[in-house]
Amino acid sequence: MGPLTELGVKSALKPGRHGDGQTLYLHVGPCGSKSWVQRVMIHSKHHDISLGGYPAVTLEMASRRAAKNRTAIAEGRDPLTEKRHSRKPTFAQAAQKTCDALKSGWRNDKHTVTWMQTLRRHAFPVIGGMSVDRIGSEDVLRVLTPIRGTRPEMARRIRQRIRATLRWCWAHGYVSENVAGEAIDGALPRMPAVKVHLRALPYRDVATALNTVDSSSASLVAKLCLRFLVLTAARSGEARGATWDKINIESREWRIPATRMKAVAEHRVPLSVPTIEVLFQARALDDGSGLVFPSSRPEGRQLSDMTLTKVLRLTGLAHRATVHGFRTAFQTWASEQTDAAHEIMELCLAHTVGSLVGRAYARSDLLEKRRRLMNEWASLVFETVAGVTEKSSQIRNN
Repeated sequence: MGPLTELGVKSALKPGRHGDGQTLYLHVGPCGSKSWVQRVMIHSKHHDISLGGYPAVTLEMASRRAAKNRTAIAEGRDPLTEKRHSRKPTFAQAAQKTCDALKSGWRNDKHTVTWMQTLRRHAFPVIGGMSVDRIGSEDVLRVLTPIRGTRPEMARRIRQRIRATLRWCWAHGYVSENVAGEAIDGALPRMPAVKVHLRALPYRDVATALNTVDSSSASLVAKLCLRFLVLTAARSGEARGATWDKINIESREWRIPATRMKAVAEHRVPLSVPTIEVLFQARALDDGSGLVFPSSRPEGRQLSDMTLTKVLRLTGLAHRATVHGFRTAFQTWASEQTDAAHEIMELCLAHTVGSLVGRAYARSDLLEKRRRLMNEWASLVFETVAGVTEKSSQIRNN
């Protein structure tokens, strides 16, 4: 096939590829569209390199681009990789791609939202529109310095997310170093960690607090969910996401799937008689969604993470306790008032116990020992109310 000419390119109508004999082809589509393609061998494999559409890219321009690629291949370079790396993303684009790559390993959807929100609020106004290879350590410091003095924990998280983004860019060849890493340590001296303890009621006040909640104008589903959470020492997300198919009334057991657990391992929760009574009351709320404590707005959805916090605010308890603080109350009570082994308390809270090797040999979750401890806890925080169903009374007597 002879070399292509301007006239030949202009008059080419037959669909297919028309070559110039030197790796360059004019591709004619079924509808008459025309584009330039270069067929080359890179690392013993055939590759097609797009050189642009005709007539925006003329024959002369396409020939020059093809020659440049042939020279690169002759010198041992990869023009495809070079072309990809020449289109470097902005920091905002790279942050989104990093978040997309990492989120499959995050259990909480809220973390995905906050991960991007903090960057949009604090980093994007400064470096969001910059090409990642143009960002220097001084640019990262311009993001962090205004925040660090008043919100050091927020600054630490933002730095982690900038660092993760630039690490992703480094792995993809867009940057040659991570300027949010050790390069800025000297300008950001380490600050002592400040341990903030979640507010928790004294365990002796938990029963009174639950009675206060029961007497409030909070919704029935929120009241029951909070009581269920306290009685089982569960985390908020575990209680709010409880489903009927994971609860066995007969064996008095609740199985939480590994996908919903912080430790990514299935957790069995022994259910005391007062907890079963809560579940009988919750049956009246069944909306077909399968959730034990379904939201009514929107219907069939899980209660939001703020629902239980709002109950504490409504009842004036929020200044003394957080929802998570009830787990602390349980742990304090178990440590001070019972002879239960430390590992029993920790397993009740679904904490990981022992070393990796030790856990490999410990095949029991000590359910029955935990059941006895949870029954003692229930007797402390539960006060029988009028209207307990006959069925729950029968369970109590068994």
